[in-house]
Amino acid sequence: MKIIWLGHAGFRIEIGDQVLLIDPWLGNPLFPAERRAEALAGATAILVSHGHSDHLADAAGLSKDLGIPVAGKFDLTSWLEKTAGVTGSIGFNNGGTIKLGSVNVTMVAASHSSSVMTQSGPVYLGSEAGYMIEHDGRTIYFSGDTDVMADMAIFADLHNPEVGILSAGGHYTMDMKRAAYACRKFFHFRTVIPCHYKTFPALEQTADDLRAGVSHHINVIEPEVLVAIEL
Repeated sequence: MKIIWLGHAGFRIEIGDQVLLIDPWLGNPLFPAERRAEALAGATAILVSHGHSDHLADAAGLSKDLGIPVAGKFDLTSWLEKTAGVTGSIGFNNGGTIKLGSVNVTMVAASHSSSVMTQSGPVYLGSEAGYMIEHDGRTIYFSGDTDVMADMAIFADLHNPEVGILSAGGHYTMDMKRAAYACRKFFHFRTVIPCHYKTFPALEQTADDLRAGVSHHINVIEPEVLVAIEL
């Protein structure tokens, strides 16, 4: 599998027969606009974790431009179909599993919020979510925006993910120390990749506290934009 950071909380994941775009906000300050075609080449589906603009903003346009489905919380995908002209979306909910080619994607809970701002104020788009992405016995946990929560123990028991992609920038999500606690308390990751950091000054700028707080058996990889992590 290849995991490619698109900046902020966005990823391109090449796994099985799928190329998944997760929370692809290509307008983020870290993404080089001239490499857009490279980031999108061969994409087969879009996963969105929740409704905030730094996760949802590009989903509808990319779905229509690339002719690929958006998958996410039923409330969110229904809103995209009604307001943004998206067709063929895949709406599901916590605990549900969808099959994208040879890849299984299970939606799991997160602890955050989920809304989109309109001229009339915020519109709530169901609850926030994370994903377990599984192929051929190997599983990636994409946490979405979240704090540490006891549900993570259940996720670990049910899915045993070997890779954790964790929102860990603080301020809006758990920070690096809290992410390290989640790793120690709940999971048995081989590899951890932090995200939702570096984008703005309010967020953490390094993963030093994450690396210092986990077992030396865990490989903490600070991603670089559009540099593939092959696992």
